[in-house]
Parts: sequence; structure tokens; C-alpha cells
Amino acid sequence: MIPVRCFTCGAVVADKWEEFDRRVNKDHEDPKKVLDGLDIKRYCCRRMLISNVELIDEFMNIGHKS
Repeated sequence: MIPVRCFTCGAVVADKWEEFDRRVNKDHEDPKKVLDGLDIKRYCCRRMLISNVELIDEFMNIGHKS
């Protein structure tokens, strides 16, 4: 789960997550070019998207025992 706002500057970053994730992971584009294209200039905001790890699937597997 991506935080709604950047921890450092407070800018909204969650609205850009789906496009960033799709373009980087499915379309295999360069993350730098994607962030530039999404007009994310600040390093703190760029960090929020680049360092995000989707853990919800891991939590779902832990909670569901067969």
C-alpha cells in the first residue's frame, strides 16, 4: 500500500502509483523516465514510489492457512 502523501514534503503521490507500477513492471520502462514523465521532481517523492514494496499479498498469505 502506497502512502497517500510523501513523508517529507507532504505532496500527494498515491495518485501516480498505478501508472508508475504499470509502466515500470509491466511495460519495462526506465523508472527515471517514468518519474520524469509523471512530473515528479523532488527526490523525496521519487523515493516514495521507487522504494514502495507491495506487502499486502504477503500479509494475505500469512492470514490464510490451508
